[in-house]
Amino acid sequence: MNSTLKNASTRSAARGFTLIEMMAVVIVIGVLAALVIPSFLGRAGKARKAVAQQKISNIETAVNLFYQDYSRFPESLEELVTKPGDIPAEQWTPPSLKAKHLKDPWGNPFVYRYPGEHGAYDLYSTGSDGQEGGEGEQADVTNWE
Repeated sequence: MNSTLKNASTRSAARGFTLIEMMAVVIVIGVLAALVIPSFLGRAGKARKAVAQQKISNIETAVNLFYQDYSRFPESLEELVTKPGDIPAEQWTPPSLKAKHLKDPWGNPFVYRYPGEHGAYDLYSTGSDGQEGGEGEQADVTNWE
């Protein structure tokens, strides 16, 4: 009886996955990854565009407040974070934006043009490629559309 128990425990200890079983698991994981990753990457691009649009909205608010406070539009976005030379220190209202807010989700600076072609000023992100134009994630995110 002892030999029977010994043989059973030896057989169960020697059991494991075969090479074919391991390859099947790797193939299944690869197929699942191939299906899931493109979907995830598409969502990341959409999320970055949404963040860019929100940041543009925040910068627009700061530009409009600057206009109300100083009766002129800023010459550049940097005037939203540092005191311009023509504004006296006692009239300067510390900004609600920081320099890091002037970059889009892809790390590129927002483009600000005053006077603008689409309104009093144009404000936009050049998308993931950092160049004007493009489609999809590479498309510009603007304040006029």
